[in-house]
Amino acid sequence: MSQVQAQIQGHCGTRFDAVRTAFEENFRDRGELGAAVTVTVDGETVVDLWGGWADAAGTRAWERDTLVNVWSTSKGPTALCAHILADRGLLDLDAPVAAYWPEFAAAGKESVLVRHLLSHRAGLAGLREPHSLEQLFDWELTTKRLAATEPWWEPGTTSGYHALTYGFLVGEVVRRVSGLLPGEFLRREVTGPLGIDFTIGLPEKESGRAAELVHTRTAGPGEQAAILGQLPPVALAALANPGTGAADACTAAWRAAEIPAANGHGTARAVASLYGIFAGRGSYGAHRVLSPEAAERVREGQGACRDLVLGAGLGGDTEIALGVWLSGSDHSYGPNPRAFGHDGFGGSCGLADPEAGVALGYIMNRMGPHIANDPRKTALVDALYGAL
Repeated sequence: MSQVQAQIQGHCGTRFDAVRTAFEENFRDRGELGAAVTVTVDGETVVDLWGGWADAAGTRAWERDTLVNVWSTSKGPTALCAHILADRGLLDLDAPVAAYWPEFAAAGKESVLVRHLLSHRAGLAGLREPHSLEQLFDWELTTKRLAATEPWWEPGTTSGYHALTYGFLVGEVVRRVSGLLPGEFLRREVTGPLGIDFTIGLPEKESGRAAELVHTRTAGPGEQAAILGQLPPVALAALANPGTGAADACTAAWRAAEIPAANGHGTARAVASLYGIFAGRGSYGAHRVLSPEAAERVREGQGACRDLVLGAGLGGDTEIALGVWLSGSDHSYGPNPRAFGHDGFGGSCGLADPEAGVALGYIMNRMGPHIANDPRKTALVDALYGAL
């Protein structure tokens, strides 16, 4: 048995041997450090693998319950909170945001709808004024600034990826309706009752289970400046105000904060479970989290377009639904164009395909340069659908 094979643990159904092979190849050929992947089909776990190292030095093995910051893979669970409230008749996705958050009507935003927040169409991809990482940790300050700022484009007309602001925008609506920040709402309504190992932020008592995030390569100051200099103002605001990376996400301050778009922490099993709610058309085992109609609404496309923030990086038109990205013609989440999911900065992914009854969760700690469609994730998704 090779060294790569020896470090892979867990189980994989014979039918899905190709997924195990792709997972092993990620270590051998694609620079994987530590990672885990879980696949469910019709609610049954058919793949649950983990391996490698939880730290850069290679002194701490990745264990069954190792978790990691999954960056924007957190956005699906955050959107789930809003969809639960809408399913209960407490939130109207076609109502103005200001109906729930009156201060939000400032600077010409009185007609911005809740669905525009969920689909990255609110025009608030980033703040116009400088906003430090420490200020990002301040919920009240960040939401106050978002409420006061003017949109970068006419809301509702096109998408522009709300990399960090998404969680504050959707999350503040959740808070105004339910009285709870999205992390607590998710815990009370979903992850706690269902025993899903996922949190927004990370309780200090769980920090010993967290993998160390590592960038594959750090660009020098000159290279960073050159890259940032090529970005249009809205992309610069979305991706670099404030800028953040692996080192920041390993700090106690980051883990203690509420950043629902970017600091969800969980295992691959947990990610597969949360996206499995969507794949199960609102059901998780014997539990119903969303009505079938509400679960279907999650993937209601809002129009294909070239995203104003990520357009060049994604290579063409894409379509964002109400909190998730559709697989579309580039098959980001498999060959079913109506499958959907969300990638996280550096490589992680949650996937849901209701037609196939499939959900996938992939997490890792060596961050690649990709915001979406990391080659490691793509290899796993391709292997999964090849086995179905």
